[in-house]
Amino acid sequence: MEPTFFQKHPLTKDILSLVIFVVVIVLGTLFLNTYIYRSYNVVGHSMENTLQNDDRVIVNRAAVSWAHFWGQEYIPERGQIIVFVNEDEKAVLQYRQEGVENPMTCNVPDNVSDQYIIKRVIAFPGERVVVKDGTMTIYNDEHPDGFVYDELWRVSESDGPKAYTSGDVDTVVPNGELFVSGDNREGSNSGDSRNGLGTIPYCRIIGPVVMRLFPLDAMRTF
Repeated sequence: MEPTFFQKHPLTKDILSLVIFVVVIVLGTLFLNTYIYRSYNVVGHSMENTLQNDDRVIVNRAAVSWAHFWGQEYIPERGQIIVFVNEDEKAVLQYRQEGVENPMTCNVPDNVSDQYIIKRVIAFPGERVVVKDGTMTIYNDEHPDGFVYDELWRVSESDGPKAYTSGDVDTVVPNGELFVSGDNREGSNSGDSRNGLGTIPYCRIIGPVVMRLFPLDAMRTF
């Protein structure tokens, strides 16, 4: 029986096997990173005390992918920490000044500093958010008299939103968007929906944070 090509050229077989292995690994990594999970480094101090600068977090991309598979927007839970894509603020301002619906809302901009942002989900469409005298209060149909956000989500002095919220806000969240905020809300420590960032469309959500991976001695789930 005549030997096959690969039997005659074993080195070629080994090289081809290595190439196939590398391609499978690359494609598998791209698939996981696109549809299953992503990891990010926290930059800055806006999420203290819950997350610190340089913390490495894992984001559940699968939840968003599953919702999109069924033709739906992913809607996070109140209090979840999410990562989302920043907007091109100059373009948004221009469109708003012209009275035009912003067509870039669900596109990923290429040249935006701090392209990915991490914040906590505060309020949903139709809810009224009031920040006054250091307190953030949410009004909705279930709580017409309002409830103080931090009383539900502040775990301790070292976890969850800090006690004081700066600003003077009274706004209703638009349809299809979220009101988000950092946990370090005193002064200008967190640029968020209170002070310039605006509300965030569902379509810009990358996913909820499910784990802090590094530093190892502070590893935890959310």
